[in-house]
Parts: sequence; structure tokens; C-alpha cells
Amino acid sequence: MKERSKSSSVSNLPLILNIDDFKGDFSFDALFGNLVNELLPSFQEDSADSADGHGIGGTDVLPNGHTRTSSDATKFAQGLSAPLFPEVDALLLLFKNSCKELVDLRKQIDGKLSNLKKEVSTQDDKHRKTLTELEKGVDGLFNSFARLDSRISSVGQTAAKVGDHLQSADAQRETASQAIELIKYLMEFNRNPGSLMELSPLFSDDSRVAEAASIAQKLRSFAEEDISKAMPSVVGGATASRGLEVAVANLQEYCNELENRLLARFDAASQRRELSTMSECAKILSQFNRGTSAMQHYVATRPMFIDVEVMNSDNKLVLGDQSSQASPNYVARGLSKLYKEITDTVRKEAATIMAVFPSPNDVMSILVQRVLEQRVTSLLDKLLEKPSIAHPRPVGEGGILLYLRMLAVAYEKTQELARDLRAVGCGDLDVEGLTESLFSAHKDEYSEYEQASLRQLYQAKLEELRAESQKVSEPSGTIGRSKGASVASSPLEISVAAVTEFVRWNEEAITRCTLFSSLPATLAANVRSVFTCLLHQVSQYITDGLERARDSLTEAASLRERFVIGSSVSRRVTSQAEAAAAAGESSFKSFMVAVQRAGSSVAIVQQYFANSISRLLLPVDGSHAATCEEMATAMSSAEGAAFKGLHQCIETVMAEVDRLLSTEQKAADYHSPDDGMVHDHRPTNACTRVVAYLSRVLETAFTTLEGLNKQAFLTELWRTTTET
Repeated sequence: MKERSKSSSVSNLPLILNIDDFKGDFSFDALFGNLVNELLPSFQEDSADSADGHGIGGTDVLPNGHTRTSSDATKFAQGLSAPLFPEVDALLLLFKNSCKELVDLRKQIDGKLSNLKKEVSTQDDKHRKTLTELEKGVDGLFNSFARLDSRISSVGQTAAKVGDHLQSADAQRETASQAIELIKYLMEFNRNPGSLMELSPLFSDDSRVAEAASIAQKLRSFAEEDISKAMPSVVGGATASRGLEVAVANLQEYCNELENRLLARFDAASQRRELSTMSECAKILSQFNRGTSAMQHYVATRPMFIDVEVMNSDNKLVLGDQSSQASPNYVARGLSKLYKEITDTVRKEAATIMAVFPSPNDVMSILVQRVLEQRVTSLLDKLLEKPSIAHPRPVGEGGILLYLRMLAVAYEKTQELARDLRAVGCGDLDVEGLTESLFSAHKDEYSEYEQASLRQLYQAKLEELRAESQKVSEPSGTIGRSKGASVASSPLEISVAAVTEFVRWNEEAITRCTLFSSLPATLAANVRSVFTCLLHQVSQYITDGLERARDSLTEAASLRERFVIGSSVSRRVTSQAEAAAAAGESSFKSFMVAVQRAGSSVAIVQQYFANSISRLLLPVDGSHAATCEEMATAMSSAEGAAFKGLHQCIETVMAEVDRLLSTEQKAADYHSPDDGMVHDHRPTNACTRVVAYLSRVLETAFTTLEGLNKQAFLTELWRTTTET
């Protein structure tokens, strides 16, 4: 703080300027007020004192808020000869002094700032040096930490290696300790045979059977594989070999005796259904050949494998009374019941196996395999006896078809059994593959038996049709006796119902092909062979039928030639010629019916091929096209017979037309144009009969012929008739 004196014309007022006034929230108005208010209030007080001496009425108030006396008013009125604001000089002086002080303060501040800058620069240099030193120290510290980390890592690796060595050494020590212990036990077995009674209590104490079994297995492994390497210098060649053989033999004898004891204990516990004891024995027995003997022993002792009554019950349930042949439906019901019983039995055994054996999947695999190979195979051997293809049983007794139906039923039901057993559980056993192997011998020759069955059925059907035809044709007599009437009725006509039955047999065979053939190529081959058999049968059947119908036409033609009318016509010859003509027309109708039925039969086969066979052959390249060619080839012989017969039909028609015209046209029916009379253009009796005959023939053709042969026949008939 600083004080200065003012001019003598103004009262001495202290002027204080402090640097603190410029700190914080600085306000120029506040600073100015602090400077001026020290002068103006004193001036106002002096004016108030003079106003009190002149009275109240002599004072005025100036516009600036100051008061004045009456003398001031007078002076104002006289032209303002005196100054209105006498403090101006003091204020000017105050401002000048304030400016000077401000300059001084600025100089002081500038000096301080200069000193501060120098001090800050000095401190900055010091700090920079300190930071540089600190950075060097930090870098050194990081290097120290890196070396320390590397050292720690090296020490850790060394410690790990030491630990590994220690662990390995401990393992070797433990192994050596066990080897020493095993060698001690092995020395007990390295004695003459028959000295097992002198073994340590470990091998004779029933309460330590598990431990004895474990050590015995280790001894066997040690004796058989490692003893020669573990003690190469202890014993020599011949002596060591002899001692090793004795030890191994005694160990084997002891293990066998121990295993038998455990199996006996296991059987006893099994009869009492003591699952805990069974489980304990099974766990110990698992150390002997991984428990295979225990598993097989358990499965072999199941009642369904050793009880003869169970096997007899299976045969009776499926095959029924041995005195009669069981039907496929009966066998299917019996197999369903039997296989359900087997599945339920296996499911019950599975619960016991899961609770007893440490490796239940292995036991289930053995159990299911035993079921299929023993119980199911024994039944299938009796059910599926292969018939002789060369000398099969008659169709009336079932024939080969019965064997095939039995095979299909057994295969399908056994496949269902395999799926059920897979659901129950069979470990790693390929139950589907094993099931397939049960039928491999039958499936290998299946196609041959299927074709043999179709041939047998075909021959039986032909014999049946012949027998029926003979019964029908017996009263008709011979051709000579009936004046040729029997020529019309062939001994064995084509039957569409018979062809339909052929197709039904083939369709059933295709169903079995689909059942037995899992691969598309195998399925296509079997389907093709079976369908080709149908093609041959239908082709042979309709060809033979058409040939028999042609034989009727040939017989009618032969009969017609015997009674050709010459120039002299007798009543007797005319009557015989009429009978031969009637036989020819009847044979014509019979052949047309045969052609119609042949066409219907071919259409049935083609429809069957399109609906059922094509989709089975298309997945295999070439099978469909080859089968289509075989079908065309098979039907070509029937088409050839049909065309030959149609040609004979045309010859028959033309022969009858010729007969009618030659026998009934009279010379008297015509008048010579030279006689001067008018010609009669009315149709003759012969022409009328020819037209009627041709109408009947055409009606028969339109009624019976279908598709392929109709157009060719009618065209040829029209051409020949027109020429005639």
C-alpha cells in the first residue's frame, strides 16, 4: 500500500493503490469508485455546511444533484463567473498520480515477471535434467526386470526339468519297487509244479481275491514279456528259460484255478440274484482276458440257450403241428410272437447286465449274437428247407412258391427283430449285417428259385387249362361226325384271366425282389430276370394259342378243298361244301377272338411294365432299354403268328366269296345285249349272299380286332374283295 499528498487547493486525501486490487474478479468501475468517492463526499459535506448558515430558503438544488446558495444562484444568474465543479483539479491531479502509480506498479510487475521467467527457466532446466536421469533410471529398471524375468523363466524351466526328472525317478523307483515285489512273488511260483499250496497267504485268502488276481496278471505279463529284459544278468540262458517256463506254467495254473473259483462264486450269486456279489466277481474277472470268459459264461448259462423246452416251444409256436404244413400267415404270426418274447427276454437280461458287468456293451454284443446265431438260426433251419428245383413238390402242396413265401416272411420278421434288438442295445455288434448273413445262403440262389417257381406255376396253370378244355370238348365229337363244327372250338383258347394270373404271380415275385435286394444294381438284375420270365411265358402262351387257332383255319381250309364244286354239282356235294364253309367262318371268328385276347394280354403286360417295373429299372443305366428290347423281341413271335393267321383269314374269306359266285351265278340271270332286250341291273342272288357274308366278316373283324392288326387286315381284305 502506498500514500501520496494532494494539491493544496484540495483537502489532503490518502490515495491507496494496491496490486491486490487487480487480482481476482477485477472491475474498473469499482476501482474508479474507490478513487473518486474519497473526494466527492467531502465536497458535498462542505456545501451542506454553508447551506446551513444562509437559511433554508436561500438554497437551490443544481441539476447535477449538488446544492447551492443564493449567492451561487446570483453568480449563476450573472453569467456563471465562478467554476461549477471546483474538484476537477483535484481529480485531475488524482488521476495523474494514479497513472504514475500504475506505471510504477507495471514496472514492478514486469520486474517480478522477469524474475519469475528466469526462475521458471532455471527450474525447467533442472526438471528436464531430472526427467532425463529418471528415464535412464527407468530404462535400467526395465532391463533389470527383463533380466530378472529371464532368470525366473530359466529357473522355472530348470525346476520343471528337475520335477520331471524327479517324477520320472519316482516312477522308476515305484516301478522298480513293484518289480522287486513282483520278483518276490514270481520266485514263489518259480518252483516245481504242484507246489502252489506253499504260496503266500495273498494267493489263498478269499478276502483278497481282487488283489491276488491283479498281481497274478501282472506276474504273467512280467514273466511272459519283461523278465528277460528286466534281469538279463541274473540268470543264464538255459537256466533262466527253464525257470521262466516253470513260473509261467504255475502262474497259468493258478490263474485258471482262480478264474474257476470266481466263476463258481459268480454262478452261485447269479442263482441267488445277488447283483452286488455278481458285480464284484465280474469286476475281478475282467482282469482275465478283459473278462471275456465271464461274459461268455454268463451268456451261455442263460435258460433260453440251454433249456430244451424253450427250443421245442419255439418250434411249436412258429411251425405248429408237425403233421401239417404251416401256412405263411400262420408262420408270420408265430414269428411275431416269438420275436417279441425274445426281445422282452433280452431287455430283462440287459437290466441285469448293466448292473453287474463293468463293460455291459460287450456282454450285450455277445448275448445278441448268441440269440441270432443259436436260437434264431435253429428255427430258420427248420423253417426254410430248400426244395429241389429239378424235382419240386407239387403246386398243390405249396411247390417252390411256399418256400419263397416262407423265406420272405422269415426275412421280414427277422429284420424287425434286428431293429428291436438294436433299440434294446447290442454294443458294437453289427446286428443288421449278422441278420443278413443268416439269409445269405438263401439270397444267393433266390433268383433261380423265383424263376423256377414261376415256371412251375405256369406249367401247372397250363395243365389246369388243358384239363378244363378236355372236359368241355369231349361231347363235341370229331370233325367228321359233326360236319366240321368242332373245328371252330380250339382245344385250348387264349384266356385273358390266365395272363392276368401270370402277371399277379410276377408282381408277387417282384415284391420279394424288392425285399431281398438292398442295392439298386442287384434289385434291377433280379427284377429284370423275373420280368423276362413273364415275357417268355406270355409270349409262349399267346403264340401257342394263336397257332392253335391257325390250326383250326388250316383244318377248315383242308376240309373246304375236299369239297370244291366242279362243273356238275350234286345236292350231296353242295351240302358238304356248305358245312366246310360254315366251319371256315367259325374258325375265322375263333381266330379273331384269339387275336383280340392276345392283344388284351399284351396290353396287360405293357401296363404292368409301365406301372411297376420301369421305376425299378431306371436307376441302373441300360436296364430299362434292354428290358424294352427283350419285351419287343418276346412279343415278335406272337405278332408273327397273328399276321400269318390274318392272312389265312383273308384266304378263307376269298375262298368263300369265290364259292358263292361260282355256284350260284346262273347263266339265265344275264341276257345277251344282241337279243334286243333291256338288261336287268338288279343284284343277283350270289351277289347278295357275298355282301351278307362280307358284312358278317367285317362285323367280326371290327368287333374283335384291336389296334395294330385291324388296319392291315381290313386294307388287305378290301383290296382282295375289290379285285374279285
